[in-house]
Amino acid sequence: QVHLEESGGGLVQPGGSLRLSCAASGRFFRIYDMGWYRQAAGQQRELVARISDDDHTNYADSVKGRLTISRDNAKNTVYLQMNSLKPEDTAMYYCYAEAEVIIIGRDDYWGPGTQVTVSS
Repeated sequence: QVHLEESGGGLVQPGGSLRLSCAASGRFFRIYDMGWYRQAAGQQRELVARISDDDHTNYADSVKGRLTISRDNAKNTVYLQMNSLKPEDTAMYYCYAEAEVIIIGRDDYWGPGTQVTVSS
């Protein structure tokens, strides 16, 4: 199985920055896509950013130019650098990874989430 653990969330003022990290551990052959989703109170979960294993990225329109996704394949870790944060970025942020494991094959795995609150 694959275990994902996020870190780096917290409270920040509008215009501030945060950096989220998510490390994958467990028994897997390979990790393909990694990324971040978020879910605000009363809203559906939405894609924030995704990065492939060969570093192709895509972003939600609402975060382009402010948030940057990156990964370190040697550490099985994905990062989300969040700049110029807005109150509407407030949400629970979830890391995910598409990984290949024995018997199951390729599947999506999720972290428990980390809260980001943007408020003055």
